Amino acid sequence: MWGLVRLLLAWLGGWGCMGRLAAPVRAWAGSRGRPGPALLRTRRSWVWNQFFVIEEYAGPEPVLIGKLHSDVDRGEGRTKYLLTGEGAGTVFVIDEATGNIHVTKSLDREEKAQYVLLAQAVDRASNRPLEPPSEFIIKVQDINDNPPVFPLGPYHATVPEMSNVGTSVIQVTAHDADDPSYGNSAKLVYTVLDGLPFFSVDPQTGVVRTAIPNMDRETQEEFLVVIQAKDMGGHMGGLSGSTTVTVTLSDVNDNPPKFPQSLYQFSVVETAGPGTLVGRLQAQDPDLGDNALMAYSILDGEGSEAFSISTDAQGRDGLLTVRKPLDFETRRSYSFRVEATNTLIDPAYLRRGPFKDVASVRVTVQDAPEPPAFTQAAYHLTVMENKSPGILVGQVSAADLDSPASPIRYSILPHSDPEHCFSIEPEDGTIRTAVPLDRETRVWHNLTVLATELVHSASGWSWGPEKGWAPPSAAKEECTSSASQRRPGGSPQDSSAQASRVQVAIQTLDENDNAPQLAEPYDTFVCDSAAPGQLIQVIRALDRDEVGNSSRVSLQGPLGPDANFTVQDNRDGSASLLLPSRPAPPRQAPYLVPIELRDWGQPALSSTATVTVSVCRCRPDGSVASCRPEAQLSPTGLSTGALLAIVTCVGTLLALVVLFVALRRQKQEALMVLEEEDVRENIITYDDEGGGEEDTEAFDITALQNPDGAAPPVPGPPVRRDVLPRARAARQPRPPGPADVAQLLALRLREADEDPSVPPYDSVQVYGYEGRGSSCGSLSSLGSGSEAGGTPGPAEPVDDWGPLFRTLAELYGAKEPPAP
Repeated sequence: MWGLVRLLLAWLGGWGCMGRLAAPVRAWAGSRGRPGPALLRTRRSWVWNQFFVIEEYAGPEPVLIGKLHSDVDRGEGRTKYLLTGEGAGTVFVIDEATGNIHVTKSLDREEKAQYVLLAQAVDRASNRPLEPPSEFIIKVQDINDNPPVFPLGPYHATVPEMSNVGTSVIQVTAHDADDPSYGNSAKLVYTVLDGLPFFSVDPQTGVVRTAIPNMDRETQEEFLVVIQAKDMGGHMGGLSGSTTVTVTLSDVNDNPPKFPQSLYQFSVVETAGPGTLVGRLQAQDPDLGDNALMAYSILDGEGSEAFSISTDAQGRDGLLTVRKPLDFETRRSYSFRVEATNTLIDPAYLRRGPFKDVASVRVTVQDAPEPPAFTQAAYHLTVMENKSPGILVGQVSAADLDSPASPIRYSILPHSDPEHCFSIEPEDGTIRTAVPLDRETRVWHNLTVLATELVHSASGWSWGPEKGWAPPSAAKEECTSSASQRRPGGSPQDSSAQASRVQVAIQTLDENDNAPQLAEPYDTFVCDSAAPGQLIQVIRALDRDEVGNSSRVSLQGPLGPDANFTVQDNRDGSASLLLPSRPAPPRQAPYLVPIELRDWGQPALSSTATVTVSVCRCRPDGSVASCRPEAQLSPTGLSTGALLAIVTCVGTLLALVVLFVALRRQKQEALMVLEEEDVRENIITYDDEGGGEEDTEAFDITALQNPDGAAPPVPGPPVRRDVLPRARAARQPRPPGPADVAQLLALRLREADEDPSVPPYDSVQVYGYEGRGSSCGSLSSLGSGSEAGGTPGPAEPVDDWGPLFRTLAELYGAKEPPAP
């Protein structure tokens, strides 16, 4: 029965479905008189199923989509239906009395495909749940309202040129937002709108493939293909979307190189050196990148000997260069073939080959003024040492290939013979010595000889010798001749003259002109306890002459029974100094052993050398204890500790003296007043007390006693008081001044301020004149009455001096005035 109801509800679909659902539920507490909840198998009284609503449906009134009903509801109006969950109260509303569910607005499935809600029946009066809550779903039914879109478009793809039919290029994918599980709204079909007949697309998968063979990149490199996707399975009424696919044909090596011309002609000057660029050959290849790289080669042996060809840095052009020196007089033209070949060849396209091409090349050699050419690339000459100047060493020869009859002049470059040891004959290239040579000083002389072609000018033939031949009489005995002696003739070198150079190596051959000598000075010793025949020293000889001429040197010592030492020749340029069977008597002075050295040259040379041998007293281990007998008789010297003590004492005394001198100098410097320092308002101590009244040079004392002698202030701008004047101002005669003391003091103050020779600080001034008109008279001892024989003391009572002189009166013994 209930299954039939469910089928009916499912068939109703969008109008809402309802069914009765029986399931075990919990009995509410207090039912059947039991205190707690218990599991009871009862019949569930909810009627429910899935509800459907069509998207984008918009009616004038809320649309009924279903109805909820409970068996508890007897139609008495006591049951109230509640709806909660997604969209409850806003999108979906329920009639509390009947349980009808309505949708209030248009829905979009692409935004939300379904809504989950919760329904419950309660008592209208008490809101007591009559049934447990039940969950149900409202699904939004899809309609075809979204066209297909290509989210990754537009597309770009690459496919090799000359690809076979059906080669996959790219796959395009469209998306439809409609429900793929309902109807054909999301079933897509792909078609080509633009791009035929070159490309096709799989209707179901969207894979784009080539549709024709042998698409050539050199003909068309890029294609624009338009792909359409249509839903509803491609039927009428379906929605569609499109995208573009840009297909680029990638290059393959399907084109051989090709020379644009069959013959290339070049010319090169014969003086061009190896590596000089002759010309450029360019074969054309329409391919790109590595497929267009080419290698060039010369096919004929005739051209490959004189020229070489290589590829430039881009790998496209052939660079024809000179391989070896050319000679117009020997050969004036070359003809050969050049081949250009692709370096990378794809076997799949060999049928389109061969991938190479050949062109003919003709190179014409042009004549050019050439410098003279020497008969040899380098010269090696020899000369014996110690020969007189002017001896013949050898000869160099050069010729002008362009004009064999042209005269050549030879010279030696000065920098190659800075010591001026050789000269050369300008006309025939004969080289001679200018000074005697010494092999032991220098074995090899590397000269650079310059051959210059004579240039004919209006004044005749001229040449540019760097270094002419000097006769033997003009050369010095050493390789130090001046530059002025090296050009006995010739004119300055013409800038247009052709010249060439060659290296001449002159080897100085050896003569037996050096007597052998000891390799080093020998000063050795022998122990006084040495056994007879003991080896004392190995003596080695040295001969500065060349090895092979006089290399063997014999050494011989003193002979006879009186010889103190024995010299044994080792026949290898060394000798052994031995102690004879009869020991040498001890003595203070060392022994001087004469040794004769003789070589085996022609003629044989000899020399005598001396070896010093000291007889020493040795320790048991063989080390020397003493070699001077007088040292044994000398008194015992000071020990190291005593020497250190003496040195320490002397150093301490020196340190005290230096410290004393430094302290004394510091004390003197502290009492000195520097001219640069600012000493205003400072107490200055003078060690010189002055000469008293007899000192007439310190200051003019008459000016203090005679106010009439004070000088008026000097007119003019004030002088600087912060620096010491360079010259002392001349003393001016003082005109008569005022008689009043106040005016005198002001005058003295003005003089002190304006005098540039006085220090710029205050000083104590002592005045012996108190002024005229004072009731107490003069206080100076110079004018006192005692000197004239009068009675000492003031002229009038001190009590009458007044309040201004109260303190002075107290000093003279006046009574203190009564306190007011």
